[in-house]
Amino acid sequence: MKKLHVLLLLISLIGLSGCKKILEEKSDQKLAIPSTLADFQALMDNFTLLNGVDHTSLEVSADDYSLSDADFTAISSEAYRRMYRWEKGYLFNPSFNEWQTAYRAVYHCGSVVEGLEQSELNRDAAFNNVMGQALVFRSKFLMQAMAVWGKSFLISSGNDIGVPLRPSLNFNEPTVRASLKEGYDKVITDLKHGASLLPARSLHPYRPSKAAAFGLLARAMLYTGNYREGALYADSCIKMADPLLDYNKLNSADRYPFALFNPEVIFDIYVAPGTPVASSRARIDPQLIGLYKTNDLRKGLFFTQTGSYYFFKGTYHQPSHFFGIATDEMYLILSECLIRTGQVQAGLAALDKLLVNRFRTGTYIPVVLNDAKAALDLVLQERRKELVMRGLRWMDLKRLNAEGAGIEISRTINGERVVLAPNDPRYALPIPEDIIELTGIPQNER
Repeated sequence: MKKLHVLLLLISLIGLSGCKKILEEKSDQKLAIPSTLADFQALMDNFTLLNGVDHTSLEVSADDYSLSDADFTAISSEAYRRMYRWEKGYLFNPSFNEWQTAYRAVYHCGSVVEGLEQSELNRDAAFNNVMGQALVFRSKFLMQAMAVWGKSFLISSGNDIGVPLRPSLNFNEPTVRASLKEGYDKVITDLKHGASLLPARSLHPYRPSKAAAFGLLARAMLYTGNYREGALYADSCIKMADPLLDYNKLNSADRYPFALFNPEVIFDIYVAPGTPVASSRARIDPQLIGLYKTNDLRKGLFFTQTGSYYFFKGTYHQPSHFFGIATDEMYLILSECLIRTGQVQAGLAALDKLLVNRFRTGTYIPVVLNDAKAALDLVLQERRKELVMRGLRWMDLKRLNAEGAGIEISRTINGERVVLAPNDPRYALPIPEDIIELTGIPQNER
């Protein structure tokens, strides 16, 4: 039965558009069962399935952009129009949607974990590397799923329901939504295990590494309010990373100023922009644009101006949206977590290390603040400016509102103002209706 699960996985991969054929067919037309470490590594190198998919809904739902009435009307997908309006249901197309791509990847990684555990392969460094990759990828997909379909952990200390964890590959076992606490506990446990197995840096940014696992752990700790641990993991990640990019060495006149797999990229995850946030139509929020000071190089590198509007060029996987782990995010997590734990000056020093590389040479003035709230407000502002369109803003809105930030977001569509209040149940997007019908799991509160 266990081998059947792996066989079913491989058969499903053949049907994925654009996927590379990983294992050779045997003469009787049956697919080979993975048996060598190279087989399992080939499964983990399926970048189309693992690196090139993520939840574009995290940006479509967020507040860093708006659409003109004409562009909104021109969107062919009714699901995207409903997502943009924060409707209560039918935000995902049936049959093929973000839930299915996420859990296809979760199953894929689970099959590798189970196959390795049952194999007779030597438990050496190479074996550990592949096992660690599978654990990190699976954790990444589960954490992103909680960001889309779960509430903020901070509202209820994780007692609200999250997403299914699918600990078994047995299709006959019923699908059950775990609590957010159970979900984050699983993610954190597996990331720690994965980190213990992986090398500090991988052969390629498509593959997870110890640094990538520490980066994801830093995110998980930030999301769950464990700021002391968040600072420790962000710092550990930074110590394994390359130096920050000096944005003075980039050309803002270039259509795509950032090199693919540049030194700041620790773990490369990318996703094609959803229709509403495509660079040709998503108008960046003027309030966000106004936050960039005169000598802040990010404004020219991240955005292009057409008339009175700014549009997003992209950052670390242009023209796709970069949703991976990079050094700049780690400095921001380190800064925020240090400030939240009373280490204000250390937190501002971490922020200075990032910002001196973002401003025109000789123009950056180090921050001098003694008030913890002012320091926290500053680092959160810089977080928004640095990590625009990186799949993080939606979760930031959730966690900050859970702490009482009171951020109300709105859109004006054909003269109608649509509002999403702080902590509105719609911050946990509805699970696709076809999944509810198939599994019988409870829908999110609307």
